Amino acid sequence: MSYHKTSTSARYNEQGFTIIELTVTMVVVAIASIILLTFTNTTTRQYLGLQKDASAFSDLAMQSQRITSVLRGSTDISEATADSVTVYAYFYPNNQYVSLIRYYLNPSRTTLYADVTPMSANPPVGTPITASKKTYTIIPYYYQVSATPLFQYQNASGTTLTQPIADLSTIKAIKISLTTPSTGQQNNSSQTISTSVSLRNRKTNL
Repeated sequence: MSYHKTSTSARYNEQGFTIIELTVTMVVVAIASIILLTFTNTTTRQYLGLQKDASAFSDLAMQSQRITSVLRGSTDISEATADSVTVYAYFYPNNQYVSLIRYYLNPSRTTLYADVTPMSANPPVGTPITASKKTYTIIPYYYQVSATPLFQYQNASGTTLTQPIADLSTIKAIKISLTTPSTGQQNNSSQTISTSVSLRNRKTNL
């Protein structure tokens, strides 16, 4: 007579996984999947946010250079406040005459615009051609930093002039602070570019 012995391991293999083991496995896989998905989404959002910030800063730098170039070549100033400045200047280098150019923030201080009104001739002879005025959006997503005005004005000594400025002829330089919101982790984070422009072409007899 022979006896057939079946090992515990063989019986276990024949039975397969138990419901508890399958449940535990499924839970572990689900947790791992959630962790991986969360990490992937977070990394993607951070990457896209950095790309957006880089693009916004590039646009900010380009507009800063553009405004600086226009103001540097201005021949006179007719308005100077913290949120706006109006000058006679060449908006495009190939223009025959200067234009009356006004940079200004909208009432909610969220967008920077430029009104460009061509002149019939250079001042003091020419007059603004109001029918040909065009409005350009310079910075569509402007962010006003607390206590940092868009425009600050300096005299010949480099001292910042107090608003309102009674005598515009004392303005010898303009400091421009351009800011856009950032997608950084901190609330109210922003990107700022500040430049100072010497009004080297300004006339005194207009």
